[in-house]
Amino acid sequence: MRVVSRILAVVALASTMAVPLAAQGKPGLLTAEEVKKAAPKDYYYRGQSATVQTRNCGGIRATQDGKMVLACLVDTSGYSADIQQKYMGLLITEVKLDVGGSSLAPGEYGFGFTKGDKLVVTDVGANDLFSVATTNDDNLKRPVPLKIVEEGGAYKLYAGKKWVALKTE
Repeated sequence: MRVVSRILAVVALASTMAVPLAAQGKPGLLTAEEVKKAAPKDYYYRGQSATVQTRNCGGIRATQDGKMVLACLVDTSGYSADIQQKYMGLLITEVKLDVGGSSLAPGEYGFGFTKGDKLVVTDVGANDLFSVATTNDDNLKRPVPLKIVEEGGAYKLYAGKKWVALKTE
């Protein structure tokens, strides 16, 4: 009986250890629960801390060892109008990322979808790094403030009906 108890204990321990490894899994979209765990509560940008809107976050598991890309909207109400025009969210990437044809090194950034159909990516000091053209998806039935969609091994970062392609490298 003791041997059976020990075997069951070892099996139980092994199965609980396997869960975090399985959670790393294959590359693809993060689940809502994974995004919730990864998203910061606040994000520092241009001298202030903004509250992250965890309900408006999306993420990608870029590699099998669990490196991620995370995009979230933030509350920009405390920022000046000129910053609000180009800063609507955070972009954290642990891998090199192609954003609409522009290369982005691992790091933490701000981003915004502008009225001129551009996505602007900035450093945390609000300095423009690059801007890329967006595409409008007129067939999207229920646009939401922010989401990431997987399509054929690549990803689309949506803000409403506007989107830009993301590719992990």
